[in-house]
Amino acid sequence: MTDAAVSIAAAEASRAAVPSAFSRAVQAVTGRLVIIVPYLWLLFFFLAPFVIVFKISLSTTAIAMPPYTPAFSFEEGLAGLWSQLGELNFDNYLWLTEDRLYFNAYVSSLWIAAVSTLLALIVGYPIAYGMARAPASLRPTLLMLVILPFWTSFLIRVYAWIGILKPEGLLNQLLLATGIIDSPLIILNTHTAIFIGIVYSYLPFMILPLYSSLEKMDYSLVEAAQDLGCRPASAFWKITFPLSLPGVIAGCMLVFIPAVGEFVIPDLLGGSQTLMIGKTLWNEFNANRDWPVSSAVAIILLLLLVVPIMIFQHYQAKTQEAGR
Repeated sequence: MTDAAVSIAAAEASRAAVPSAFSRAVQAVTGRLVIIVPYLWLLFFFLAPFVIVFKISLSTTAIAMPPYTPAFSFEEGLAGLWSQLGELNFDNYLWLTEDRLYFNAYVSSLWIAAVSTLLALIVGYPIAYGMARAPASLRPTLLMLVILPFWTSFLIRVYAWIGILKPEGLLNQLLLATGIIDSPLIILNTHTAIFIGIVYSYLPFMILPLYSSLEKMDYSLVEAAQDLGCRPASAFWKITFPLSLPGVIAGCMLVFIPAVGEFVIPDLLGGSQTLMIGKTLWNEFNANRDWPVSSAVAIILLLLLVVPIMIFQHYQAKTQEAGR
C-alpha cells in the first residue's frame, strides 16, 4: 500500500471516529437527562409537598386563613431558618401519642389494608395465572377486560356497590329469590363491605404485576418437575409461586399502600363507625379545621409506609448483589 493510500485510509478513519465520539457524548448526556427527569419529578411532586406539610405540622392552630400560625418561614433564607430551629414546636406529634383515637385509627387502617391485600392476592392470583396460561391470541382480550373497570369513574363504581350491598339491594334480592337466605343480610356499613370495595377497586393493581411475572415464566420447569414425580400442587409451591414472588410483592405493595390511606370506600361502604386514618385525616382537616394536627397525621402515615418500603428495597438490592 502506498503512502497516499495510507494517508487516505487514516483520514477516513479519523472522520469516522469524530461522529463516533460525538455520538458517545450525546448518549452520555441523554443518559444523565433520563436519570435526572425522575429525580426532578420526585423533587417537585413528593419532596416539596412533604416539606410544606411538615412545616404546617410544626405550626400552631389559629383562627385565621389559613387556620395556622407558621412555626418558621423560608423568606429569611437559610440563616434565618437556622435561627428559628430552636423555636420549633412538636406538640402536634405529642398530641398524637396522647390521644388513643389516632393510634386506633392507624392500627385499624393497617389491619384492614393487610386483610384486603391478602384477599386481593387470593382472588387475583388464579386470574393472573389463567391469563398467563391462556392462548397468546386471547391474552390481549383478557388483559383489556382487567383494565376495563378503569374506564368508569372510581366514585361511580363505589356508589354502585351501595346499590348491590344494601339490605334491599340486588345481592339480597337474588339470595332471597333463590331461597338461600330467609332475611336480608347486613353487609353495608360493615368491614365486609369495605373489604369487598377495596378488593374490587384495587384488584387490577394485583393482577397486572402477577400476570407480568407469570407470563414470562418458563413452564417447562413445571413439566420437568412433574415428569420427575412431583405432584401438581407441590410443583406449584416449589416452582411457580417462588418464581412469581416479584409480581406478588409488587402487587401487594400496589394494593396495600393506597388501601391504608383510603377514604372514599370506608366512608361510603363502611359507614360513620369505621375508623381509618383517611377518615380521621379528613375530619381533622375539614371538620375540625386543625391543619397542624392533620399534617402531623399525614407525616406519620407517610413514614409508616415509606420507611419499611425503603428498608425492603435496600435488603432486596443486597440480596440481588449477593446472588450475582
